[in-house]
Amino acid sequence: MEDTKMKRYVSPRETLAYGFANSGQVFGYNLVAGGYLSMFFTKVFEIPPAAVSTMILFLGIWDTVNDPLMGAVVDKTRTRYGKLRPYLLFVPLPLAVTTILLFSGPLILADTKKTVIKIIYMYLSYFIWEFFYTIGDIPFWGMSAAISPNPADRTRCISSARFLSGIIGGLSTTILVVLMDLSNNGVIALSLAQVFCLMAVIAATFGMALFSLAGIFCKERVVQTVKEPSVMEGFKVMFKNKPLLLIVSGNVIGTLGGLAGVFQTYYFAEVINLNSLMLLLGLPGTLVGWATYLIIPKLKKRFDNRRIVFLNGFTRLAVSTAVFLIGLKWYDRIAVVVPLLMLRNVVFSFFDTINSVVPTEMIGDTIDYMEWKTGERNEGVSFSVLTFVGKLTGSVSTSVATALLPVIGLAYTTVNGVQATVKAPHTDIWIWAFFSFIPYVLSALGLIPYIWYDLTGEKLSTIRRDLEERRSTLSKQVSGGDGIE
Repeated sequence: MEDTKMKRYVSPRETLAYGFANSGQVFGYNLVAGGYLSMFFTKVFEIPPAAVSTMILFLGIWDTVNDPLMGAVVDKTRTRYGKLRPYLLFVPLPLAVTTILLFSGPLILADTKKTVIKIIYMYLSYFIWEFFYTIGDIPFWGMSAAISPNPADRTRCISSARFLSGIIGGLSTTILVVLMDLSNNGVIALSLAQVFCLMAVIAATFGMALFSLAGIFCKERVVQTVKEPSVMEGFKVMFKNKPLLLIVSGNVIGTLGGLAGVFQTYYFAEVINLNSLMLLLGLPGTLVGWATYLIIPKLKKRFDNRRIVFLNGFTRLAVSTAVFLIGLKWYDRIAVVVPLLMLRNVVFSFFDTINSVVPTEMIGDTIDYMEWKTGERNEGVSFSVLTFVGKLTGSVSTSVATALLPVIGLAYTTVNGVQATVKAPHTDIWIWAFFSFIPYVLSALGLIPYIWYDLTGEKLSTIRRDLEERRSTLSKQVSGGDGIE
């Protein structure tokens, strides 16, 4: 249970600022997430699937070193603004520029016929975008633990971030799929290349303006030690944090669960042939998801975070199995899949909302655990693991899904200047399987490490009580007696 007696440090205004900042960040990230990046590079930029798959996998592996290294650099930072906030003040502008460059390739190289030049542009633009995204993402989520010593404050901030990002951040894919359908049907005089570029410009201006609110309005309140850890010390700390390693292991094992998001894009584009149908299917679930934020505090009083993780995993596996079997003969019939997937999305949205808050809280708990154990806080490295796992899931699942396209018989070709889709006899049923069932079986394997996760109950309560006393003493040493704001 949460300790509701602790002082509230974060005002509603700052809580909302943190939430709106995440919505701006997610607005741009959603263009890269799931199958949109794969479809952009293969269908719009006309780069061979093998090259796209290799690039995404290569950069995903690079993140295993890059993210923790960046986290260690953040942990070493000491300024009068804190160690996280300076990065949040700096990164929105270069991230805005690189977002536009990433999705402008087909227009910039419109007259280029050489595939190798397109591949080089893909590598450079995606690598640079990924670099600046990392610089902003790690400090942003690190702020969720440093913004207050009160767990209730952290829950409110994380919930605000996830709730607002679901509404505002989700608009990018909503607008994208509608524009894609309008473009495909000749309703608007925009090609798919222009549609993606337009969305990138909106993400760069509107999205990054919102993201900048985190650096402008949010403050770090958990006192850091005066001593600056070396980059190597910070890098090594995650290997000493057993609860963190268990969370990481679970997420890495369940990485291929991300295949569902990638194949969802191909399912609606190539099987149903109506991208915007996913908006209708997601509407009931979206409403349930919003309402679920009100339930989270009550749910956490009955279940600890570890139990919530198991409940989420087993429920998703059971529901996905039923949906796959029921839809096995009618997966291409709108009259059947609409109510079936609507019902599935209602259940999934309930757990998606909870799952958007709980893992972030758990990372914060592991940071408190290491502070209790060693006296050092490592928001940078610890949350770099969260961001790295998220990007690894996206990279590996997108890479594997793209590599599977020719295996399941899906290809794109240009006939008389018009792009056409080529499918084998069983392509559609494979897309249905990878969208509705297979990823959830693979994802369930990620529950295994949580069997040994014990940062719950009385142990966690004891850690929080001890830290409250220690921080009070440390605050006086650092600030000359002023204490935490």
